[in-house]
Amino acid sequence: MPNPTVEKLYEGCKKAKENNVDLILAVGGGSVCDYSKAVSVSTYCEEDPWDKYFLRMEDVDNKIIPVGCILTMVGTGSEMNGGSVITNHDSKLKIGHVFGDNVFPKFSILNPEETFTVPKYQMVSGIFDIMSHILEQYFSGEDDCASDYIMEGMLKSLIHSAEVAVENPLDYEARSNIMWISTWALNTMVAKGKSTDWMVHMIGQSIGAYTDATHGMTLSAVSIPYYKHIMPYAMPKFKRYAVNVWNVNPDGKDDKQVALEGLERMEEFMRSIGVVMNISELGVTEDMFSGIADGTFIMNGGYKVLDKDEIIEILKESM
Repeated sequence: MPNPTVEKLYEGCKKAKENNVDLILAVGGGSVCDYSKAVSVSTYCEEDPWDKYFLRMEDVDNKIIPVGCILTMVGTGSEMNGGSVITNHDSKLKIGHVFGDNVFPKFSILNPEETFTVPKYQMVSGIFDIMSHILEQYFSGEDDCASDYIMEGMLKSLIHSAEVAVENPLDYEARSNIMWISTWALNTMVAKGKSTDWMVHMIGQSIGAYTDATHGMTLSAVSIPYYKHIMPYAMPKFKRYAVNVWNVNPDGKDDKQVALEGLERMEEFMRSIGVVMNISELGVTEDMFSGIADGTFIMNGGYKVLDKDEIIEILKESM
């Protein structure tokens, strides 16, 4: 199932324990990998795993069942990290817990050909999830960080390969590049030296708790309004992004003009590959705004610490 639920988690734990499971094989995409890791840490948890791991965010102190992954869809990078996202529909919360190296999959098989039959909607959703992972780490910090240079290269490769894959989903080179970028985007490497942002993900996950929408599309629907909102607080970085990633010519333009042109080119790319550009298409209505804002975890690693009113304003701009 997409967006695995806490009920499904309890069901998996019961099966794993009753059958003395010694390996969980996750065959699928990010939801399958995330779910498998959740079961791996929760089966022998003596408390309610939702409370312990997803509300209190505690570390694992019990037996962990090893996980292996075979990817059939790319986007989350879950095959090479300790992350797990679980949805609780009763409390309207979708929460991710990033566990340590001990919860990483023990092996992952990445064969681009296994992703060829994924529908275009899922493929481009995964592509934007990758882009968002990179941007959420890129738009933080003000030092001359080597990770930023790596991320700019990854973004340029992702943009090129995405354009090729949308035209020809069976292009092995493009699909393999997308698969490899996805893994490196969220395996902790490019986070080195960065404080990281993650507010697009926090808003997107809260939207997902209300709508059960495809994860990558919840991110694409709020990204442009979010980045326009924080741009005044990080103008030099947005100018750099425009020039180094989107090849904006800065001659004769002030910093704001350059930065906005970069976001305009990003928006054009997003529309060209076919991602969702507004949250109303995902089923969000205005009466959900307050609840979505309440369910959004506030992070402080980016350029602007949001408050509830700002989140609601971003949601309005995303309609």
